[in-house]
Amino acid sequence: MNLADMLVFADIAELTRIAETYDCDCSSHSKNELIQSILSTVQRRDVMESRVEEMTVNDLRFLNSLVFENRAAYSLEELKARALNGEQAPAVQTPITNDSPKAPSASARSRKGKKTAPPLPTGPDELARLAISRFKRFGWLFNGFSGQTRYLYQVPEDVKNRLSDVLEKRYRSSLVITDEPPVYRDERSLIMDDIVYFLRFVRNNDLQVTSDGVLYKRQLSQALELFSVSETIPTRGGWRFGYGRKFRDYPDRFSLLYDFTFYQGYIAEEPDRLVLTAEGRNITDGAMKPDPTKLYRFWLRLYKGPIPNLTTLVQWIMRLSDNWVTVESLHKILQPLVRSYYYDTQRDVLERRVLAMLMHLGIIKWGETAEGDNVIRITPQGKMLVSGNFLAFEDTLILGKPPI
Repeated sequence: MNLADMLVFADIAELTRIAETYDCDCSSHSKNELIQSILSTVQRRDVMESRVEEMTVNDLRFLNSLVFENRAAYSLEELKARALNGEQAPAVQTPITNDSPKAPSASARSRKGKKTAPPLPTGPDELARLAISRFKRFGWLFNGFSGQTRYLYQVPEDVKNRLSDVLEKRYRSSLVITDEPPVYRDERSLIMDDIVYFLRFVRNNDLQVTSDGVLYKRQLSQALELFSVSETIPTRGGWRFGYGRKFRDYPDRFSLLYDFTFYQGYIAEEPDRLVLTAEGRNITDGAMKPDPTKLYRFWLRLYKGPIPNLTTLVQWIMRLSDNWVTVESLHKILQPLVRSYYYDTQRDVLERRVLAMLMHLGIIKWGETAEGDNVIRITPQGKMLVSGNFLAFEDTLILGKPPI
């Protein structure tokens, strides 16, 4: 449904709140006048741009979690999770607004002039509710109108499209576009080839594993030598967790490759060795090929644990990198949407966990200009994968045994 449709179903009290938010000059007693005034105001591009410019970082993350999903409705709990974006909000004093608790009146103070206790800090749940309330007053969120959708929330389709256009215009104004670099890496299809090489390595060798189910260093080195992309075995000194079952013990790219083949049921971990399954043998014998779409969606679900808004980041990277663009300008644009993850800084998350893995997946090309600037560009295969695969904010992969 579009905004006009949702305004028709809204009651006059909700219409009045939206009209007051936009300072609409109309009668609060005429529903038709309220609707016409709201539509003429909200649909103005400059009005929507000013709202986006005034948004806090948290509200900007919340907004971005809504504009790229093809779904009709959200529960209150789903919206609250998005408003918090996977983090516990700090305890802060609540500013006094129309949605906030009122300041204590003079009568609330004792006759001796002693002040009452200061207001309690606003918790994460309340902050999320306030964000949802703001979006409702903007006319960006509406409650459902039927019995089945009464307790669900909807985003008007035309508002969603306009908001994404406003955000893209804002981001593109800071984007640095360059010519094609003299040298760049394009890893399209390489990781899919390496999956086959790895499965054949498992088939052709007796691969014993440690008590933790990890390949011994000598066998791991032999496997890595077969691949198209060189990686170094991680040392035991640094921290490694959060990005997969085997991320602690294996290099980034191989860790993803290994976890994918495990969850797809191509390999099986026995108590003392790693073996190929019948499904894996179909691939090594050429009867079946690994699916790049399944690998991309697996990576999204796996990495969405530490990076809750990963889908949003990838969508913006696809939209903004239709030409060669500098990584530095992309970092400045997307930094407000990126959270650090333990020892990974915001830059680490964007460049090492997102952009580098997108390159390994064949979704972007990564180059370097003559001046030494890192640049990227979306590949045709990458545009097809990203635009054709939307993943819900809540859809993450729970680490453990593979699904049966």
